[in-house]
Amino acid sequence: MIQFLIALAATAPQRARAALDESEIVAALRRRDAAAYTALVGTLHAPMLRLALLHVSSHAVAEEVVQDAWLALIDAIDGFEERSSLKTFVFRIVLNKARTRGARDKWVSAQAEIDAMVDLRAFADGTFDARGMWTSPPAAWGDPERLLADRQLVAFVQQQIARLPPNQARVVELRDVDGLDAVEVCALLELSEENQRVLLHRGRTRLRQAIAAYLTESKP
Repeated sequence: MIQFLIALAATAPQRARAALDESEIVAALRRRDAAAYTALVGTLHAPMLRLALLHVSSHAVAEEVVQDAWLALIDAIDGFEERSSLKTFVFRIVLNKARTRGARDKWVSAQAEIDAMVDLRAFADGTFDARGMWTSPPAAWGDPERLLADRQLVAFVQQQIARLPPNQARVVELRDVDGLDAVEVCALLELSEENQRVLLHRGRTRLRQAIAAYLTESKP
């Protein structure tokens, strides 16, 4: 359920738009089809901006990074070998641009190494199952459909993602908001599988605790 809330909090309202087969989209981009680029911007611009914001200091800088990434895609699409998804390819361009703007030193830090060595017994506490889903909701969870329609809760979840430590926020954003799988996230962020699991678990745990506290405090 937490994954649904996170996605609802951060996904653009037009995400239900029907998508062409990815190979057709890539072919259209290589033809410099303006309509294909416009459609892709409508689908990926918001998640690209969120990813950039996790690496740079301001919204204005993030916008510049994303604009640079779109320009870079025009030149890079011809070299796209389709070994990963198009989304992952675009995100990698954004990530490289953001790192160039000076955020790389904040990301590759001693803290990341410490996180990789965290006691993995935390995964055995029973809070999450093997898929990373909650094994049981907070006591104050109530009706899931009502909560998904609670705009205040959605905004709260969005705020809590932004308050996570940057390394955790990046992994949660890519896994639970943008839908990338573990392999893609490890490749994109240059993480080991173990480190990715730890960061995702820590981020999800913080969000669960924050949501549980919010629900308890707001319950009449």
